[in-house]
Amino acid sequence: MSSPVVFIDGDQGTTGLQIHDRLRNRTDIRLFTLAAAERKDPRRRAEAINACDIAILCLPDAAAREAVGAIVNPAVRVIDASSAHRTQPDWTYGFPEMTPGQAEQIANARRVTNPGCYPTGAVGLLRPLVQAGLMPGNYPISIHAVSGYSGRGRAGVEEHEGPGAANAPSYQVYGLELAHKHTPEIQQHASLAQRPIFVPAYGAFRQGIVLTVPLALRLLAPGVDGATLHACLARHYGEATHVRVLPLHESSALKHLDPQVLNGTNDMHLSVFHDVEHGHVLLSAVLDNLGKGASGAAVQNLNLMLTRQ
Repeated sequence: MSSPVVFIDGDQGTTGLQIHDRLRNRTDIRLFTLAAAERKDPRRRAEAINACDIAILCLPDAAAREAVGAIVNPAVRVIDASSAHRTQPDWTYGFPEMTPGQAEQIANARRVTNPGCYPTGAVGLLRPLVQAGLMPGNYPISIHAVSGYSGRGRAGVEEHEGPGAANAPSYQVYGLELAHKHTPEIQQHASLAQRPIFVPAYGAFRQGIVLTVPLALRLLAPGVDGATLHACLARHYGEATHVRVLPLHESSALKHLDPQVLNGTNDMHLSVFHDVEHGHVLLSAVLDNLGKGASGAAVQNLNLMLTRQ
């Protein structure tokens, strides 16, 4: 039996390039991309996507929808790295560690939507706590996250690495209209009853994310403290390969969170910091926005899907 054909549509963007780099030496698949002269040819792209076994879409949202709409071969399976389908009920959410059985659903799915980089951290922290009843779904959640400038795609890389790099900002908060496109995704997949307040930012480093969620214990279920929250997360991710919950003694020794510490990996570290005196807790997630937040997650999902190919 021949190896499955994996087609990357949009392999010249930041996510596509990293996916290609992670897959190019694999011998268990046949990796296919279009030549430069064919990438914007709708007919050629439609031919390519219908001739593959699994397509990985690294495209803007509209182009991703167009690519999916061009599929007429019912055997073609899709991993969409855009945000076009992340809240669609007929797509499987590609966060294998999110709930028990999620990895199995991904393995069997025809359509998988890769999570966003920020939602991977937010959902990873919040979903287990809400499901365990430790945090009410209507808790007034606020989320702050800082990503490397590659999160902006080519524009961010050009601004910080191109001819005008000396004038690039060192830090910028954005999404001030409080309508970032990741917010509905976070609300849905974290099982939140109310829309969270999400405030993202870019720093002057290429890749990596630190995401934090502050909590007031007085608004949680009676008797819940930092140790309770930590135990829930540790239990949920106890068997996970790519998500690690730092032990309380390890996180308490930290003086800062480095957004770049997991760059180049498909891993995510979760921590719980607590101020017993004032009843405050800070949840944190650290991951590579181009790793577990994009290309690493896509390859992880691909590997699961290949078990059923």
